[in-house]
Amino acid sequence: MALLEGYGTILLSGIVGSTAYGLAGPGSDIDRLGMFAVPTLELLGLRLPPESHVTTKPDATFHEAAKAARLILAGNPTASELLWLPDDLYETRTPLGDEMIALRSAFLSADKVRDAYLGYATRQFKKLIAHADEARPQNARPRTAKHARHLMRLVNQGLELYATGALSIRLADPQAYFDFGDRVTADPQAAAPFMAQAEDRFNQTRTALPSEPDTPAVEAWLVRVRRSFWQPA
Repeated sequence: MALLEGYGTILLSGIVGSTAYGLAGPGSDIDRLGMFAVPTLELLGLRLPPESHVTTKPDATFHEAAKAARLILAGNPTASELLWLPDDLYETRTPLGDEMIALRSAFLSADKVRDAYLGYATRQFKKLIAHADEARPQNARPRTAKHARHLMRLVNQGLELYATGALSIRLADPQAYFDFGDRVTADPQAAAPFMAQAEDRFNQTRTALPSEPDTPAVEAWLVRVRRSFWQPA
């Protein structure tokens, strides 16, 4: 098994972000996301081990199994990607990681998916509008375009997950997102009609998701992880 030095054993990891969506450009970083397990005995003492390991250059985020499960149960869009990647984007897979992928539908609930995806996109939109009247240097334009693309992505992916119970990481038409980013860079208010329609789209969509996640199934998986990493003194 692959080890995350000083943290634990990697259960699942892969390439996420712009590369996974099909939105990477020549200067884009490669983002990695993963999940690890610590020896169970380390969880029994007064000092708990770190729950996350985050680095830049390379950009990588790894969460301990329990934290990863909590984030995904809460509908966190970034953490949830780990369970929906195309096979070719996974870099580390283990039996326990594959079990979590098989359980991905158990993490889903209608309100949390809607609130997480639409809520995050709404916050991104408010930031764009708040900065609309500020003098924007030329080097800020790529960041504005990137934020707009991801705003659009969050809405569309969230709506797909809400309506079908499945999440497509690779975008079917990346150029549409680049075009949207260009329009919003020129005029941040260009995002307003899209966001207004986004709420209507969610309101008019019948969800395929349950009202509550299957928390006992997730809990049972985490117990299996703890048993697998029990290391007697």
